[in-house]
Amino acid sequence: MTLVEHLRELRSRVFKSVVAVLLATVVSWIFYDYLFDLLSDPFEQGIEDYADLPDHEARMIQGTIAGPLLLQIKISLLAGVVVASPVWLYQIWAFIMPGLHSNEKKWTMIFSAVAGPLFMAGVALGYAVLPKGIDVLLSFTQPDVGNYIELGTYLSFALRMLLAFGVALEIPLFVVLLNLAGVISAKQLATARRWIILLAFVFAAVATPSADPVSMLALAIPMTLLFLASEMLAHFVDRRRLRKRREMGFSDLDDDRTSPLEVDRDRADDRPSSLSEPD
Repeated sequence: MTLVEHLRELRSRVFKSVVAVLLATVVSWIFYDYLFDLLSDPFEQGIEDYADLPDHEARMIQGTIAGPLLLQIKISLLAGVVVASPVWLYQIWAFIMPGLHSNEKKWTMIFSAVAGPLFMAGVALGYAVLPKGIDVLLSFTQPDVGNYIELGTYLSFALRMLLAFGVALEIPLFVVLLNLAGVISAKQLATARRWIILLAFVFAAVATPSADPVSMLALAIPMTLLFLASEMLAHFVDRRRLRKRREMGFSDLDDDRTSPLEVDRDRADDRPSSLSEPD
């Protein structure tokens, strides 16, 4: 395909993705009440213990006149992007796939199938621990002080937390990808295991906006378990790669070692050159 043909195909893929997102946004607009209840339910669960305390009150408020309309547009658009994700992810994949080799297509299809459910599992985990995080944070409120939280602020907080959990569970998947690409080995992962587990807990503490120990542990423990699983898979891949190298007789050669080339300079000099100057 020429450059113009690639640009036309890209325009077609982008157009289909945008149409899918817009249609999903319209559907999400229709079910806005259900989406709003879904997002506000963790807040209602989180303030149950706090509201039972004497002289304590917590509720969500709207701070601007146009706030309800902007909030409905924002929630509907975000839900539309999520609902239409199979369509626009397929469009991206369909645009890239013709340039891949057959083995690359096989692995990318496998990881594409795993990445989506893993991300959704992270979002579901974040949604489950969100009420506890809200409860812990509100417990620091002083007596006789009401907690009136602007709805847009709460929504941004909740979405950041859900996104952090979803992205965090994708990190071990990239570890496996780097191992398959030959960038890192299972031996290197085993050597750095302690540091990687420490970094997982540090990442969990920084990524969770609630900053409470419950949310941090709920994110760090699954990340650690997934990393250990990816390390086991890396050992399996390395053993399989070493077995193939032994069958080919290359097991004693280092990956970074330069292969010797036997060049017959006399034959190379006698061979006619296609870059010779014209008469």
